[in-house]
Amino acid sequence: MSGRGARGTRTDEVGCDTADMVVIHRLFRMLFTDAPGLVRGVPDGDTERAAVVAEHVAEAAGALHNHHHTEDELLWDELESRAPACALHVGQMRAQHAAVARVLDQLGDALPLWRASADPSDGDRVAALLDEVLALLEEHLGQEEERILPVAATAMSQREWDALGEHGRASVPRDRQMIQLGWILDSFSSPAEAREWARQNLPAPARAIFALLGRRQFEAHKRIVLGAAV
Repeated sequence: MSGRGARGTRTDEVGCDTADMVVIHRLFRMLFTDAPGLVRGVPDGDTERAAVVAEHVAEAAGALHNHHHTEDELLWDELESRAPACALHVGQMRAQHAAVARVLDQLGDALPLWRASADPSDGDRVAALLDEVLALLEEHLGQEEERILPVAATAMSQREWDALGEHGRASVPRDRQMIQLGWILDSFSSPAEAREWARQNLPAPARAIFALLGRRQFEAHKRIVLGAAV
């Protein structure tokens, strides 16, 4: 498959490397696996701790919403037109996105109530919705990796595929970019694997900024979010 020649070179030839999507999927699996336990671990009435966890959950939910919106805007129509045999799978992806969106809407309603009260019954509702999101993602992400990414890899150019990533990154506020990168790196199975991914996928200035400033910022944020779990 052609698509990239030298690292970072875009081409308009059909064929692209979709591995970056698997990295983002790993991130969402990690965040939504951990989130229900963080909510359930907040002591009754501890609104300060509830606010910290609620902000983390809201940021994860917002990132997931934006990720799905990017695919809805830039991916599904293209795949249906270029690979008609994939239309059934694209339809499944659309339906799964809609199901996740419905639960995220409910989460958006439940989260402020729990944040304000830190009442365990409100927390149970939030945690149950997060469990539901995770269950939906476990089905959706696996099917997307199995049924969609191989088709995209042969139907889209690297330039078109990179546009999805650029669209997604544009939704991240500048003051949260190092935090999000930290979570991405944290989702790898080992620091060595994370470093290798960064070497291959991040420009040298970005790696330097994260090493000098971003890593410290992220680690402080992680300690606050995870609390006693760190």
